Amino acid sequence: MSSTGKIVSIHSFRGGTGKSNTTANLAAQVALAGKRVGVVDTDIQSPGIHVLFGLDESKMGKTMNDFLHDKATIREIGLPIHELVGGAEGLSKLKNAHIWLFPSSIKGRDISQILKEGIDFNKLNEGLQTTITEFDLDYLFIDTHPGLNEETLLSIATSDILIIILRPDNQDLQGTSVTVDIARSLDVPNLLLMVNKALPKYDPVEIKKGIEEQFGAPVAGVLPLSFDIADNASSDLFSLRYPDHPWSQELRKVARAVLSLE
Repeated sequence: MSSTGKIVSIHSFRGGTGKSNTTANLAAQVALAGKRVGVVDTDIQSPGIHVLFGLDESKMGKTMNDFLHDKATIREIGLPIHELVGGAEGLSKLKNAHIWLFPSSIKGRDISQILKEGIDFNKLNEGLQTTITEFDLDYLFIDTHPGLNEETLLSIATSDILIIILRPDNQDLQGTSVTVDIARSLDVPNLLLMVNKALPKYDPVEIKKGIEEQFGAPVAGVLPLSFDIADNASSDLFSLRYPDHPWSQELRKVARAVLSLE
């Protein structure tokens, strides 16, 4: 566990749960609450969270891949999002916040190198701890690779807070059950569940109650399935651009749950 800032891992057993979108929005909300926040993309096989912060390959420079191969320091990788926000309506609200992104490379050769050689987990863990101390972070959000592999297990094991995102369907429920068991075996201090893409025809209170009973863990939010988010197409941070939207209101509940775990 980190000695100063808290590591918050965001995980889902399957892809398509909205994990990166949730991670970016949660990190932004916590930064707006006055905290110093970092976001690390450890989904090195299929990185993408940089898009939500309005960045592309030309703006990223050094990446986590360079750090893992001893070609860059953590200090060189961190991008101050609060200084780089462009004209996007939501992102522009971060101008007075403190939030850094530590991206992974989207170059094909860098991804294939990781796939071929694997990840040095000790080096990755060292990088996460260095990120907190170098940037004096209150919270470090980790966007993990979906499913269970070595990299995910490391992320879970080093977490102060683990948020597992699931959709209310049987495949997600079964996979989440496995992940919850593993998190408990690794003694994660704080485990939160978050339901995403809940169909509006179902009562969110009943969904929350049923899942809390099934897993014996708190559900911090039940976020509705929304075509508005799909329409946003990762072009901005939805909860900042549309703060009154039901999805944004529910996401802020999750952010408050994270902030309450002092």
